[in-house]
Amino acid sequence: MCSLLQDTSFTVKSSYINIVASDFDARPMSYLNTAGDRLGYEPALARIVCERLGLKPVWHNLPMADFYTALAPDLDPEKRQYDVIWFNQAITHQRQRAVTFTSPYGFFDEAVLVKKESAITRVEDLAGKRVGGLADSTNIALVDSFTGATAVPYPGSDQVLPEMLAALRTGQIDALIDDELVLLVAAAEDPKLALAFSLPTQVPFGIGVAKDNLALLEKLQQTIAALIADGTMEQLWAQWIPWKPFPFS
Repeated sequence: MCSLLQDTSFTVKSSYINIVASDFDARPMSYLNTAGDRLGYEPALARIVCERLGLKPVWHNLPMADFYTALAPDLDPEKRQYDVIWFNQAITHQRQRAVTFTSPYGFFDEAVLVKKESAITRVEDLAGKRVGGLADSTNIALVDSFTGATAVPYPGSDQVLPEMLAALRTGQIDALIDDELVLLVAAAEDPKLALAFSLPTQVPFGIGVAKDNLALLEKLQQTIAALIADGTMEQLWAQWIPWKPFPFS
């Protein structure tokens, strides 16, 4: 398939798109295999988007706490090293102050993970419990709506998910709230953990683009729309997230 665009001067390095991401295991959305290859729904989608734009994707492992400073509006464009944030990023008002998001490439639910022997099976059971989650995320923000629950935020290091899972296993927290897809994998891999319940939040995920890069934003928007229209995105969804209905049908 030919490129939609030959001029690639809308990225910080011509012919490349530098992606802010993390190396931690967030299957099925994104993960590294033993050979160091980045796989999952998001990387697969990124590669097709880049192919259509005549770009080569390059992923960079940053602590999640640094994602938005990397594309901050007050950062000198001449010193900018990255083009987009593309790693499990819910579109929120707070994040929109730092970047402009594309239209969503998916809608995702959230869930609560506990130890297998836990009696927690519903929101009401979290009263008096410590609930861990990623700091400044839509996940941890939900804890404020859980009557009697105490939020325990974890800074966004590049090992934040393993850190939170370890805290749950050792009893530092009573429950962990995160994206449902990620926690389903964690529960499947550890027989001592179980998904307590899901929250049908249908949070939109998008690609964060520097506010002054309207050219890149427009091209990403056009490509996402085209991939939905021609069925390509639905095929990727069926490959990586087959147990969830495609949200753009």
